[in-house]
Amino acid sequence: MIRRISGPDDIKKMNIEELNELAGSIRCHLINTVSKTGGHLAPNLGTVELTIAMHKVFSSPRDKMVFDVGHQCYTHKLLTGRKDRFHTLRQEDGLSGFPKREESEHDAFNTGHSSTSVSASLGIAAGAKLKRDDGNVICVIGDGALTGGVALEGLNQAGYLKTNLIIILNDNEMSIASNVGGMSEYTSRIKNTDIYQNVKKEVEALIEANGTCGEHAKAIKDELKYLLNPGIVFQKLGIDYLGPIDGHNIKELICTLDEAKKRRKPVLVHIKTIKGKGYVFAEANAERFHGISSFDITNGQKNGTKKETFTSIFGKQMVKMGYNDQKTIAITAAMPSGTGLTDFAKHFPDRFFDVGIAEQHAVTFAAGLATQGFRPVVAIYSTFLQRAYDQIIHDVALQKLPVTFAIDRGGMVGEDGPTHHGVFDLSYLRHIPNMTVMVPRDEIELCDMMDFAQKHDGP
Repeated sequence: MIRRISGPDDIKKMNIEELNELAGSIRCHLINTVSKTGGHLAPNLGTVELTIAMHKVFSSPRDKMVFDVGHQCYTHKLLTGRKDRFHTLRQEDGLSGFPKREESEHDAFNTGHSSTSVSASLGIAAGAKLKRDDGNVICVIGDGALTGGVALEGLNQAGYLKTNLIIILNDNEMSIASNVGGMSEYTSRIKNTDIYQNVKKEVEALIEANGTCGEHAKAIKDELKYLLNPGIVFQKLGIDYLGPIDGHNIKELICTLDEAKKRRKPVLVHIKTIKGKGYVFAEANAERFHGISSFDITNGQKNGTKKETFTSIFGKQMVKMGYNDQKTIAITAAMPSGTGLTDFAKHFPDRFFDVGIAEQHAVTFAAGLATQGFRPVVAIYSTFLQRAYDQIIHDVALQKLPVTFAIDRGGMVGEDGPTHHGVFDLSYLRHIPNMTVMVPRDEIELCDMMDFAQKHDGP
């Protein structure tokens, strides 16, 4: 079925039955290709139907599509004329694993870091409005990414600007690992809106009666809105809310996106999806299959032998330090496994903090802990620590607080490309006052440096 697709226009010619068949074909293609190239498998398996529905309803590249982080853009690439090159995914001179404007006119904005899609899409929509372009702007953002501060800042302005922006909230209750935080808990509590809609219609009928009965009914309707409407938070920001709907039901997705398209104002469409959908091993362990190297399709096991890494050594040393010093604290920004802190979290749950996708908060949170006599270790990827540069200087270094930054993925990181290379950390950290920078060459130096850092009077 996928062989019939040369571009987005081919999607519009298909009926629902054919689109469902296409979804199955795409899933097989994703699994077969990523098993060889490696890549972000689970996120893409969870958004196949959504992406098909988007291209059925909207017309790319006139309608702009922005994928937050970009972990779920593979189906979009397959449907926009790149299927014949898909085997080069994440390879030298091949397709990028993320949206890339230089690669295709269908990629509206380069992404790679989390939570930027709302702001970028809002800027695109504002620009379109100034140019009197009535095209649609659609951004896809996960419930994990929605916890990021920049995403919330974008939502705040979206309701104010009243541009033609459609925000699709892909709710799979995960970022890379399981979500944390109040916003995540709010979205996970949202259930079907049928109850609210039915009660709303009945109360509106009473209001038409006028008189005292009508006034009382109106008051009841207003109160019920807060009790039963799951999208009230977004509506109070000036953003219409539709959902939640089944993110794997193409017919329902098309109907809902059509409705959002008609409104010509900020709309949030809330869909519920399963990360890793359609591949049993990815559904069972979505975190491991979030980003994975080449693997055996038949059993889901990675190819090659397992090697000791700086990350695994760091994780073991953190556990030792946790036992040796009750003031040792571990902090991560939504990546406990990727930064080697899974075992520390199991041994010392009260001293482990996953703050979600909130690097700036992670650093200042650590600074606050340090003022109380604790020795926080902030484990974070080099490329993501850039987001907290001001906090490193202002909240940690100037106060000479004993916060240790355990920077993972320093240097060139290969297949993930320029958005994830950790090539700036030494440059932007070495000139900060009171900052000590160390780079281990082996396991022994790493452990010695970690011990030194926990006794050092400063960052």
